[in-house]
Amino acid sequence: MTETSLAPRLPRPAAPPIGALLKEWRERRRLSQLDLSCETGVSTRHLSFLETGRARPSRETLMRLAEELKVPLRARNAMLLAAGFAPAYAERRLDDPEMADVRRSIELVLAGHEPFPALVVDRGWRMLAANRAVAPLVAGAAGWLLEPPVNVLRLSLHPEGLAPRILNLPEWRAHILERLRSQREASADPELAALIEELSGYPAPPDVAAAPPELGAGLAVPLRIATQAHGALAFFSTTTLFGTPLDVTLSELALETFLPADAHTAEALRALAAAS
Repeated sequence: MTETSLAPRLPRPAAPPIGALLKEWRERRRLSQLDLSCETGVSTRHLSFLETGRARPSRETLMRLAEELKVPLRARNAMLLAAGFAPAYAERRLDDPEMADVRRSIELVLAGHEPFPALVVDRGWRMLAANRAVAPLVAGAAGWLLEPPVNVLRLSLHPEGLAPRILNLPEWRAHILERLRSQREASADPELAALIEELSGYPAPPDVAAAPPELGAGLAVPLRIATQAHGALAFFSTTTLFGTPLDVTLSELALETFLPADAHTAEALRALAAAS
């Protein structure tokens, strides 16, 4: 005889109505109804009716508004569902057979960037792929931080990760947190809010208060990291995204590449590649 649980099932929280979602994204982009109306051709009266629930958007109107508001594809699917439409964008795993061309392209870019480090992350900063130049830099971090899926920001700032070896930790920490807050503001992703809270709770270096708040908002902040074999290495980082993606997973992938910020770092990385 099988046992059945008598515990009450808690109802799932109801998804916000489409009007509330439209208003949230409009306000997140700091646009008035008049601003949005001028850019999309949808009248302010109709926008008001949509946001208050007095009218329902057509699929075409909703897609036009979402495009102008730069709503991420994942959130666009949620908006379509809230309005009673089927999602417009597929969400395939990176190891899906239909993503084979994408994987090959990523592998080519990662290999072509050697001997300099490069890696691919998803929207939650989990590392999905990396080239051979990454491993020597993260060696010595606690084993649990290197178990897949590796969160590269946790690895970077955790006291058992790279933080003790980052020579400009106050700058780098401020840069990481500012970038993460900007990403959270743009995407409204609750996963990023939890990651910000976690990283902010890590022990801060003594002079973190001295780091200018604008770091990471305009100037390029180098990563300076100590190594046993080659001393201090310095990197500038760049981020590459896929243009005009039509898949949710693809839209959330980011290629993080690190370039040597000085001649010593370039020579050291070439030496490491030759030795391996």
